[in-house]
Amino acid sequence: MSHPMPFFGSISLVLALGLCIYTLLFGTLSLWAMAHGRVLAIASERIRETARRAGIASFIAVSCAAFALVWAAFTNDFSVDYVLHHASRSLPWYYKFSSLWSGQEGSLLLWAWLLAGYGFVLRLRQKTDITLTAYASTILSAIQIFFLILVVFVAQPFALVPGGVVPADGFGLNPLLQYAEMVLHPPMLYLGYVGFSVPFAFALGALMMRYPGEKWIHITRRWTMVTWLFLTCGIILGMHWAYAVLGWGGYWGWDPVENASLMPWLAGTAFLHSVMMQEKRGMMKIWNVWLIFITFMLTILGTLLTRSGLVSSVHAFAQSSIGNWFVGFLVIVLAVCIFTFLYQRDHLRAENRFESLVSRESSFLFNNLVLLTACFVVLWGTLFPVLSEFVQGSKVTMGAPFYNRVAVPIGLFLIFLTGVGPLLAWRSTSLRAIRRNFVLPCIAIIVTAVALMLAGVHPWADDDATSSIYALVCFALGAGVITAITAEFLRGAAVVRTQTGKNLLSSTILLTRRNTRRYGGYLIHFGVVVMFIGLAGAAFNQSKEVEMSFGDSIQLNGYKIVCQSYSQDSTPNYDTDFALLDVFHNGKKITRLTPERRIYFADTDHAQASTVVAIHSTLANDLYVVFEGRNPDTDKPIIKVFINPLVNWIWIGVAVVIFGTLIALIPPLMPGTRRVELPATIDLPFRSAAEEAALRAATEAPGTPHV
Repeated sequence: MSHPMPFFGSISLVLALGLCIYTLLFGTLSLWAMAHGRVLAIASERIRETARRAGIASFIAVSCAAFALVWAAFTNDFSVDYVLHHASRSLPWYYKFSSLWSGQEGSLLLWAWLLAGYGFVLRLRQKTDITLTAYASTILSAIQIFFLILVVFVAQPFALVPGGVVPADGFGLNPLLQYAEMVLHPPMLYLGYVGFSVPFAFALGALMMRYPGEKWIHITRRWTMVTWLFLTCGIILGMHWAYAVLGWGGYWGWDPVENASLMPWLAGTAFLHSVMMQEKRGMMKIWNVWLIFITFMLTILGTLLTRSGLVSSVHAFAQSSIGNWFVGFLVIVLAVCIFTFLYQRDHLRAENRFESLVSRESSFLFNNLVLLTACFVVLWGTLFPVLSEFVQGSKVTMGAPFYNRVAVPIGLFLIFLTGVGPLLAWRSTSLRAIRRNFVLPCIAIIVTAVALMLAGVHPWADDDATSSIYALVCFALGAGVITAITAEFLRGAAVVRTQTGKNLLSSTILLTRRNTRRYGGYLIHFGVVVMFIGLAGAAFNQSKEVEMSFGDSIQLNGYKIVCQSYSQDSTPNYDTDFALLDVFHNGKKITRLTPERRIYFADTDHAQASTVVAIHSTLANDLYVVFEGRNPDTDKPIIKVFINPLVNWIWIGVAVVIFGTLIALIPPLMPGTRRVELPATIDLPFRSAAEEAALRAATEAPGTPHV
């Protein structure tokens, strides 16, 4: 029996591996020739071009393999063992795309394909800097070889069903993945994970070739921001999926695989902030190199945790020996990074020193320290079960209380830094500037805290006083930061308005367009603070669980939920058990909710249960209702109701973060360069950062280098 598509996919992967090996070998040869004389350098151009074209061709080959696997799922080719275990005839077509990443072999193929795609774009854009791009391209090919070796020899996505007997139907997709957001969440997360390979390759290449200046940062800034945005979206989609599907009433449980995605996000966020120091002041070069090295290695560690079964998680795959390959790869990457750093460390000398503790530079340094502390805490808690089993012979799991005890104070300090940083001047901030710039935020903090307490938020009276106090502090600090950011926009816009005569709104837009990076960053900070306000609402969650028959009701925090009926239904993909619940608020009917419990089946041996949560959302809170099943003794539905305050603020904050990132990616009206250094004796902090930026933008001639 012939299997043309699996054979085509397998051959495509072997071809891609061969092309990547060619890219690595001949790319390395061209770089060596370029460094050893003019005659060899001329020859190296042809060698480099063939290596570049081979890298481009490898993307086409991996794309063919990915297409072959998706085609096998769409055509119900259950001769492919992977398709048999992750698809079925009754599976809706839009979920058959998800089969590409629903299992270990397919997800590794997705990683290889996305990495090839990033490499494809990089090689097409080589004119940015041919030599540096050649280094990055060669390093990317080495990373891609590792993943192609996995899918060719270790975790083969096109392996045929053992014994040659092809079943009539497949086992189907995991019910937890049969949700609209899961068509987007894994690809977004992987686009973030894989994307950090590009700035890593540029940073390592720049260090290897002793690249002068900070141009490699300018080249990789957009790569890093786009990658960071993808990872942010992936994490948030995962949070929303956990909230809407898992039915436990929350959106973040400090699950090891959740942590695996958070760690590179924290390190990548630190990198994005830290590179500004190198661009503007020639400082923190060692920090920046190691931050991107660590971020890349954390993406590999996250993949190791997910793929090896090393930790227990609802997101993780089964126990697998593939983890040994990732451990080996991590060791090689770490060794290369350490060797290159030690060999070239003199190239990373700082050009300036810290001059004052009260300065923009210090705020960036503290920001790095806090983010890396958070990253270390998450890493320690995630790996502690593995370490405890190795030392003591038994796993000791670190639960949510451990993370919250440490992460919440760290998060509050980050909010504080988010507000303070933009108000400080470079090099040194005068006492007069501190008094002027901090008055409004401090007033906002005090007024918010007092207003909340007058409104009835009394942390000392709550059962969980610590959480309530943290929430009150978060709300107050959030108000201060929002005030500070708003003031920065208004001050800058007022200067532009004076210079141009435009109205306030037009002046604000023009101000943002003239320095998209700065003001896009402010919008990102604004969105992060809004997210933290939403997260703080969890301190006031309430819940109640009861059995409900016809006409029974639950009352909770002003809501009354009445059971009108409960019934069952069946589809080709699942059976469902659901309840019809009318919701009243202050005596008025506001909606009807239909929570479900589904039993998915491809055959009786693989039936799996899943919940479909019913949620009524407002800006104030979410009414979150779960059908937990039936009591086997009474056959009555068991309904659990949660009141979750401010959850929508999280999703609104994310939207602001995305918008701010897109703004920051837009080229400014005036190109940027390093900030002109002023003598330390000149006292400019009488103006805020926004006023300084606006004054420069308003007074410089078009085309003047500007930050």
